[in-house]
Amino acid sequence: MTVEYFSNIAFIPNDIWVEITIKVATDSIRDLCSLRMTCKAARDAGEAEIVHRSVSIPPPHATPWWWCLNPEAKRFFDRCMVAGNPELLFREALRELFIRRNENAGLQMLNSATNTEHVAAKYALTMTLLLRTDDNDEKQRGLKLYRELDAAGSLTDCKARCFSIMTISWPGEVQIPRIEEQQTVCASPACSTRGHMPLLYDYRRRAAERNSVHAFGGPAHIPCIKCRADYEMQAFVNLA
Repeated sequence: MTVEYFSNIAFIPNDIWVEITIKVATDSIRDLCSLRMTCKAARDAGEAEIVHRSVSIPPPHATPWWWCLNPEAKRFFDRCMVAGNPELLFREALRELFIRRNENAGLQMLNSATNTEHVAAKYALTMTLLLRTDDNDEKQRGLKLYRELDAAGSLTDCKARCFSIMTISWPGEVQIPRIEEQQTVCASPACSTRGHMPLLYDYRRRAAERNSVHAFGGPAHIPCIKCRADYEMQAFVNLA
């Protein structure tokens, strides 16, 4: 006796397949690859640009070493980059800014990633703008972004992500510009904490080396948000 199996897969519209594929891609690259191997409809949906833009890129420590050597994997990530995947834009922006020293390309990528609500890219863009000495408007924009990150409580996680990428992906290669005296955000002569953030950062850093409780808190007790931005700049330039 012959048993026939019928499937409605062939009747699912392509746009539904694309939505399904996007949902899978935002969870795992491995699951995306598995889905694409199930049928032609899933494979075709996986070719959509929006799928490549939505792919969840694993952190550096969780990325298989052989991906960078596999031609097929390289082509896949190249397509994700071209599609505007925000995580890849963020990582490539850090490379352009702090290894290749190509500020224009780096800022363009960070702006693109930030526009997709990529919080770590927003943090890196904030710090890059605050470090500028040639454009006060951009520096003020950086302060505005800093206020948003500070209010959202995102600074610590974003800093950790930047540290992870720069130290694991490119150990010893990253060169973040030093802070000059004129780069400080707080310029108010009436501010009692102005100019003290390098000392506070150094105190916290040394306390961390001793595993002291005084390592915690950062500049949370500082009422001046501009001084807190100055402290965050100190932390950022010492990431690498």
